[in-house]
Amino acid sequence: MSFIRSIALAAGLLPLFSCAATRAPLRIAAAADLRYALEELIRGFRAQHGGVAIEPVYGSSGTFYSELLNHAPFDLFLSADVTYPRKLAEQSMVMPGSEFTYAVGRIVLWTSRGSGIDVDRLHLEAVRAEVVRHVAIANPAHAPYGRAAVAALQSAGMYDAVKGKLVMGENISQAFQLVQSGAAEVGLVALSLAMAPGMDAKGVYWEVPADSYPPITQGGAILKWARQADAARQFRTFLLSAEGRAILRRYGFSGE
Repeated sequence: MSFIRSIALAAGLLPLFSCAATRAPLRIAAAADLRYALEELIRGFRAQHGGVAIEPVYGSSGTFYSELLNHAPFDLFLSADVTYPRKLAEQSMVMPGSEFTYAVGRIVLWTSRGSGIDVDRLHLEAVRAEVVRHVAIANPAHAPYGRAAVAALQSAGMYDAVKGKLVMGENISQAFQLVQSGAAEVGLVALSLAMAPGMDAKGVYWEVPADSYPPITQGGAILKWARQADAARQFRTFLLSAEGRAILRRYGFSGE
């Protein structure tokens, strides 16, 4: 028995000491479109698994992929593009067989209720309206939702006409914030963010037809260097369960 362990035992602190020494939080690198859905998923998971500490970090999937190539200290990667965890698997950077798909995302054209822009009537034509000087999207170099937005504009034959209006967030959450703050009049953003609690009072949206952009198939994997591999497996199981999928549907995600 080590000296430190002996002191802890003598002081009656061994259970607390052992827990602090062995239970690091489950760290999740999560796509920004999951910001609100994941909060509810974590609450549901913790209701079943008690005191598991979870630390989500939100960002663009492409940026996380680059960081994970350098062994960023995460246990679980939840990407908005299944391609990224698959690439990590090809490079033997995830636990064998741990990659999975969990949902398909959608994009919408969103504007604040005070903008006066009738997206329900104008649909995507709203981006060409004279009053619209800025259109927010996520950076397509890093974010799957940004690539979907560009594809939708190209499919409608509008990209060249509006590319000078585009303002970009580094991820879809930042793009949404640009519209909420008034820095952009409209934005092509994730349905999951538009359906977040309280957003109905703040804005209106029109759902972009899914056949106008490639499917946003979302997937994840458990990293090979995960410190909390068991907790990551448990969370993956919950995410893919009937309860987890029901939560995802409430935020506009469909099954893969």
